[in-house]
Amino acid sequence: MTEEKKQEMSFLQHLESLRWHLVRSALVVLLLAVIFFSYKEFIFGTVIFGPMHADFLTYRALCRFSHFAGLGDSLCMQSISFELINIDLSGQFTTHIWVSIIGGLITAAPYVLWELWIFVRPALHEKERKYTGGVVFFSSMLFISGVLFSYYIVVPLTINFLGSYQVTPIVKNTITISSYISTVTVLTFIMGIVFELPIIVYFLTKIGLLGHDFMRKNRRYAFVIILVVAAVITPSSDIPTLLIVFAPLYILYEASIFVSMYAEKKK
Repeated sequence: MTEEKKQEMSFLQHLESLRWHLVRSALVVLLLAVIFFSYKEFIFGTVIFGPMHADFLTYRALCRFSHFAGLGDSLCMQSISFELINIDLSGQFTTHIWVSIIGGLITAAPYVLWELWIFVRPALHEKERKYTGGVVFFSSMLFISGVLFSYYIVVPLTINFLGSYQVTPIVKNTITISSYISTVTVLTFIMGIVFELPIIVYFLTKIGLLGHDFMRKNRRYAFVIILVVAAVITPSSDIPTLLIVFAPLYILYEASIFVSMYAEKKK
C-alpha cells in the first residue's frame, strides 16, 4: 500500500471520528431540547418571561440597592408596559421548538466542548496536552458565566428599556413573541460566546497571531471598542447601566492579557 493511500485512509478515519463526535453532540443537544420542550410552563413562564415580571431577581436587587444608596425608588422597576402577541398561525409552536433547541445548545455546551477536545487532543504533543488540559473546564465556566451575566443583567435591562421606550404616548408597544424571544436568546447566546475571549486569546497567542505586548499597546483602542460593544448590547442612555455591562467585558480583556503572557511563556 502506497504512502499516499495510507495518508488518505488516515484522513478519512479522522473525518469518521469527527463525524461521531458531532453525532454524539447533536444527540445530547436533541435530548436536552426534548426535555426543555416537555417543561413548557417552567421554561416560558419562569425563565423566558421572567424578566418581564417586576419581582424578577435583578429588579429586586436593584430596588434594594436603590434604597440602600438613599435613592428611594428611583432604580425600582415597575411592571413592564408592553404586551406580547402572536401573529402567525404556527408562531407559538415554532417559538416553542426554537427555544427548546437554543436551551439544548446552551446547556449542552460543556459536553460539546468536551467532545471537540477529545477529537483534537490526540493531535497535540504531550506538553501541549499538559498546558491545555483545563481548556474544557475553563471554556465551560466562561460560557456559563456569560450566559448568566446576560440573562440576569443584559436581558432585563434591555427589555425594560426597549419595552418601555416610546417616541410618543400615542404609539403603544405591542411586541411580537418572536421579537421578544429572539432578543432574549440571541443576547444570551452571544454573551456566552463573548465571555470566551480569554480562551480565544490563549490559542491565538499559541499560534503566534497575538501577543500580550500588542494587547497592552492597544489597550486604549480596546477600551473604546468594548465601550461601543457595551453600548450596542444595552441600548440605554443610562450611564450606570452602560458601566454595569462595560466593566466585566473590560475585566475580561485585562485578564486576557495575562492569559496571553502565560501562553507565551509556555511556548
